[in-house]
Amino acid sequence: MTGSSLAPMLDAGNQEERVRTQVGIIGAGPAGLLLSHLLHLGGVDSVVIEERSEDYVRQRVRAGVLENTTTDLLREVGLGERMDREGLVHGGISLRFDGADHRVDFEELVGRNVTVYGQQEVVKDLIAARNRDGGQLLFDVSDTAVHDIDTDRPRITFRDSAGQPRELLCDVIAGCDGFHGVSRKSVPHEAYDHAYPFAWLGILAKAAPTREELAYTYHERGFALYSMRSPEITRLYLQVAPDENLDEWPDDRVWAELHTRMAVDGESPVLEGPLLDKGITAMRSFVAAPMRHGRLFLAGDAAHIVPPTGAKGMNLAVADVRLLSQALTELLRRNDSRLVESYSDTALQRVWRAEAFSWSMTSMLHIRPGADAFQRQVQLAQLRYTAGSRAALTSIAENYVGLPW
Repeated sequence: MTGSSLAPMLDAGNQEERVRTQVGIIGAGPAGLLLSHLLHLGGVDSVVIEERSEDYVRQRVRAGVLENTTTDLLREVGLGERMDREGLVHGGISLRFDGADHRVDFEELVGRNVTVYGQQEVVKDLIAARNRDGGQLLFDVSDTAVHDIDTDRPRITFRDSAGQPRELLCDVIAGCDGFHGVSRKSVPHEAYDHAYPFAWLGILAKAAPTREELAYTYHERGFALYSMRSPEITRLYLQVAPDENLDEWPDDRVWAELHTRMAVDGESPVLEGPLLDKGITAMRSFVAAPMRHGRLFLAGDAAHIVPPTGAKGMNLAVADVRLLSQALTELLRRNDSRLVESYSDTALQRVWRAEAFSWSMTSMLHIRPGADAFQRQVQLAQLRYTAGSRAALTSIAENYVGLPW
């Protein structure tokens, strides 16, 4: 494989600026930015393009639970300093039902933990690292399209932030641009899709957490989740209908419902405060297989979506790009294609395990619309068994903290 050159070339015919690199990465979320960082450490050049602005990417609120395997990797590649200083280490979670709190003790069951550190904070760390190392990050692009992915010289065309046409000549393209991006649509795939009959209404509140760990609550009025982002910020969720109108949920109603669903022995753990964000998130499971076509490889949400109940979304993206960076480094530095040939099959094994865990947690904790008394008693029986079984608790713990690579 030839090395890359970032010197621009101008096409005299259409005044389109053409840039050469080894890996063109579409999407500047955690997957795309981490892939660029890992490739840099392996001696492979990349250019990252992103349709959103840098400010938007830095500030968008997403998942915040990092598996033990994810935190280990971030430390290994020089991205753990601020995470270790500001992240909140959690040694377990709680399952709340029957008016009582049942703790799943990760450290006692499997000897590991998780860290609460917002996705936007990981993104900030990655942008800082890529800027420090001279990485090529292009924000505010438009009209992105991929070409010639069946050849060994695929291309990405787009318009830069000034509206000028650009062309990126690559050895490989990595599609890290999410479910609605151009990459997934360019890969012929089997779509495994499941929509859930409920959604999450989430709020970000300027209120200090009143507990140290996440609490997953099963309640007859619907699921609720207590989580946090920092010592000053809490993140709270309520199960609502998928077509719920956010305008029908004024702040007072949100707080009242949170107190009702999360109360144990008549006491609620929720401390109220000014809302910083409020939104509704649809719940779905989705897998695109394979995760590769020719020289275009999918990673992160471009290839799979999980319901947030299992805290797997960003962690799966990290697992994908860890595999992909190794495969592309072998291909581009040593002309060894074995890892790229097995990338999709290997990645999908972990994806499907995470899908199964996320589906199981979601099904166990949410009230299905129209569920009869029998179905609800079955759910409660499963929760009671889980809370009383060391084997069941160990299964939750090892899946939640992250299975070994």
